Amino acid sequence: MAYEFATIYWRDMLRFVRFRIALVASLIQPALWMALYGAAMSSNFSRLGSGMVVPVGAVTVSYLTFMGAGVIALTTLFTSLFGGITLLFDKNWGLMRELLASPMPRNHIIVGIGLSGVTKSFIQVMVIMGFGLVIGVRFFWGYTLLQTVGAILGVLLFVGIFSLGFLFLSSAISMSMETPEGLQAVITLLTLPLFFASNALYPIDAFPGPVRILSQFNPMTHLVNGVRYFAIGNDFYAIGTHYVYTTNDLLLSLLVLMAFAAVMFLVARRVFKKAVVT
Repeated sequence: MAYEFATIYWRDMLRFVRFRIALVASLIQPALWMALYGAAMSSNFSRLGSGMVVPVGAVTVSYLTFMGAGVIALTTLFTSLFGGITLLFDKNWGLMRELLASPMPRNHIIVGIGLSGVTKSFIQVMVIMGFGLVIGVRFFWGYTLLQTVGAILGVLLFVGIFSLGFLFLSSAISMSMETPEGLQAVITLLTLPLFFASNALYPIDAFPGPVRILSQFNPMTHLVNGVRYFAIGNDFYAIGTHYVYTTNDLLLSLLVLMAFAAVMFLVARRVFKKAVVT
């Protein structure tokens, strides 16, 4: 068959839906994080920035709205990095041996897991955006219906490419690990630097020089750029910083994410080609 990856995709989605505790937790946790952390920090940052002069033409954005894009990025990162754990369970239960011995091209396993992870990320992002609007996040403020639809598609485009890149990375790591504890340790090691060395929660202008340089190559920074461009706008003022995103900035972020996803696919394909499960 030419679409064996659809079987892998459907199997993983059924597991996601039937494992209800994980399903509910994956949807509720980011919403609670936004509500509790975002609401608390929003009042503090609003008070600190109350006396600052807003640049002419810029839209003032609350910290809750500003960090909403960061919550979307953080949730996508977690979902993607943990997406490969399915392969690790398959290894431990002996199912991966059957998959690798089947006529199915090994690339289809990677693609199937990647697409299922992207679907999960899309579901979570839509929940976060909907919940954010309920608690006061001003995404798509002043947009027409057509502009809102286009903006949502733009957000999903960036989320999808970012998610694929880290799902491919997670798949490669999972095939190299023997225990879930080892995978969790690696994921934790990757998550903290990626998240805090990005513009998810605060501007990167105040970062030390080396960290600022690293943040420019951080895929998470480019995901947040895309989400803010579509969900907030290309000219806004938040927590003492004037943000202006040009079309070139957007295209650069998109290209960085596409290049990252392509490299991670090649890495995952190489790992799967050499994989031997006994």
